[in-house]
Amino acid sequence: MSALATLLEVGGPVAALGAGVAYIRARHPRLHWSTFGFPISTARLLGSYGSVMEACGLTTAPTRFRLLALKATGREVRPVPPRMRGIRPTSTGLRLRLRLAPGQETQDIAASTERLRHAWGVHAVYVRAVKPGVVELRLIGFDVLRRVRMPRKAAGAGLLKVPVALREDATPFVRDYRAVPHQLTLGATLSGKSMYLRHLITGLAPQAVAVVGIDCKRGVELAPFAPRLSALATDPEQAAELLPVLIKEMDDRYDLIKARQGVASGTPAEEITSDVWGLPDRERPVPVVLFVDEVAELFLVATKRDEERRDEMVTQLIRLAQLGRAAGIYLEVCGQRFGAELGKGATMLRAQLTGRVCHRVNDEASAKMALGDIAPEAVSAACAIAPESPGLAVAGDSSGGWSRIRTPYLSLGDAAETCHRSADLVPDLPALKRFRPTVPARPVSGTPAPVVRPRPLAD
Repeated sequence: MSALATLLEVGGPVAALGAGVAYIRARHPRLHWSTFGFPISTARLLGSYGSVMEACGLTTAPTRFRLLALKATGREVRPVPPRMRGIRPTSTGLRLRLRLAPGQETQDIAASTERLRHAWGVHAVYVRAVKPGVVELRLIGFDVLRRVRMPRKAAGAGLLKVPVALREDATPFVRDYRAVPHQLTLGATLSGKSMYLRHLITGLAPQAVAVVGIDCKRGVELAPFAPRLSALATDPEQAAELLPVLIKEMDDRYDLIKARQGVASGTPAEEITSDVWGLPDRERPVPVVLFVDEVAELFLVATKRDEERRDEMVTQLIRLAQLGRAAGIYLEVCGQRFGAELGKGATMLRAQLTGRVCHRVNDEASAKMALGDIAPEAVSAACAIAPESPGLAVAGDSSGGWSRIRTPYLSLGDAAETCHRSADLVPDLPALKRFRPTVPARPVSGTPAPVVRPRPLAD
C-alpha cells in the first residue's frame, strides 16, 4: 500500500508537468521551443551529426594529409562530414552553417532535408547557399503557419515593399512592387484572399503611393479603405472611364521621361528603356498601385455593346501591364478564377502578371491557371490547402521558385482605421480627382454603437 502511495505521489507531479509541457507546446510553441525544443534538438544534432551525415551520403573521404595523421595516431579512418561553422538559435528554430567539401553542392544537402528533419526531431529543414562553398541550414522547430506571427524586423521594409505574409521557413514574404511589378492573386470564397488584400493596402497606406481600386462588387471590398484611395470604380461602367485616365497618366509620364532624357517626342514608348526611377526626386511622379478585385466581372458581357466595352478595358489593362512598370504604375489583379475561358485577352493579360499567389481554390484547373505556367510542381501544393486554413497560399513567380505562405489575421475595422489615419497622405493627382471616393464624415459626439468584430477563422 505504501508503494502505491509513493507511486501516486511521484506520478501525480510528473503527469501534471507533462500536461503543462503539452499545453505550452500547443498554445505557445515559441515558448516551448525556447525552453525545451532548442536544447533537446541541439544536443541531438551535436551528438549524431557525423553519423547522420554519413547515413545521408553527405560525407567525403579524408584528405591525404588527414589520412596520414589518423594512421600515425592509430585512430579509426572514417569519412568526413561537412564542417560546421556555428549554431545560432532563433525564435522559431536554429541556423547552422556548413562548409561543403570539394565536389559537393547545395543540391546535395537539399536532397537530404527530409532525412535531416527526422534525424534531428524538428518540423522542417531548409537550405540556402550563402556563398560558394558555404550553405545555411534553417531548422524550424514547429509549424509557424499554424499561428502566424510576423517577425519584428519585417516592419517598415521600404517604399513599395509590404511584408504581407509569413513563409513556411519563418521568413517574411515581402510584396516588392519594384522587383515584381504586377501580380495575380487567386482564391475561392473564404480562402483568405481578402485578408491578403487588406494587408497590401494597409502596408501601402503610410507610403507615398497613390492607391487606385476597381471593385465591381459595388465596392464592398475596397470601399472601407476609401479615405486612402485616390480613385475607386465600383462597376464596369466606372472602370471603363477610369482605365483611359490611367493610360493617359502613363503616356504623360513617358513624355516626362523623354523630355528629361532628350529623346525625340515621336519615339514610341516601347523603345524607351529607362523609367521614372531615373528621374530626380523632385521631378519623379508618385507611384500608382491599381487593385482590381474580382477581375472576372470586367470580362463578363451580356450584350454586344458590353462586349466592345470589355475588349477595350482588357486592352487597356494589357497596356498597363506591358508598359506601366517603367511609368511607376503597378497592377494587383485578384479573382476567384482566371483563364482563357474568360474571353479575348485573358491569357495575354495573365502572361504579363509576373507574381502569382494562389489561395485555396475549388478545382485543380484554377490552380493550374495561377501556377501551372511558372511552377507546375506547386499546383499540387495549392490543391492540398484545406478549408480550415484560411490565409494559407502558395506564392510563386516567373523564376520558377515557390513557397507556402500564410497571411496573419487583420480585422476589417483595423485596416479601415489605418487607412483613415493615413488619409492626409493621398497624393495630389489632378487626373484622378473626379474618381476620388466620397468619404462620409465621422460622428463627433454621441456614444458609438459597439463594434462586433468577427473571430479569426483559424489560429
